[in-house]
Amino acid sequence: MINKNARLSAHFTLGEMTKTSAKGIDNTPSHAAVMNLKNLCENWLEDLRYSYNTLYHLEPGEDYETSKNVKPIVINSGFRSEAVNKAIGGVKGSNHLTGCAVDIHVAGMEQAIRYACILLDIADGSQRDFDELLLERSPRGTFWLHFAVRPPSQENRRKIRFIQT
Repeated sequence: MINKNARLSAHFTLGEMTKTSAKGIDNTPSHAAVMNLKNLCENWLEDLRYSYNTLYHLEPGEDYETSKNVKPIVINSGFRSEAVNKAIGGVKGSNHLTGCAVDIHVAGMEQAIRYACILLDIADGSQRDFDELLLERSPRGTFWLHFAVRPPSQENRRKIRFIQT
């Protein structure tokens, strides 16, 4: 049993990175997958959260740590076990299987583009690379941002796409 309340970073928990709509299916990550999720949270999602809020939600001079205007980054999907990935129709070999990917909820295309631009700026500014940055849209018109970073032992492809599912 995993501790869903365990913090992967200041604002992200293991529970939100392992939640799934596939009820009754085990979605327990390996230690390696937890470390990959921790890398995503500490080195990318915290920076995304800070930058997005600083640019679009804080008043000049307002403190990020104490402001009531700070908005969370909402995760739709992080780690997926093989069984969960299959049950929801995920791609075979998905980065989600290793804890290297997150699908981030967005309010629409504009927010997806803003998040994508911030993540590109983080990559360029830190000289760290990512594997996938995908702006996705379902047939129902809902959007989300898929973002993946492989572990240091694997090559990142810097794949950027708009995908209609």
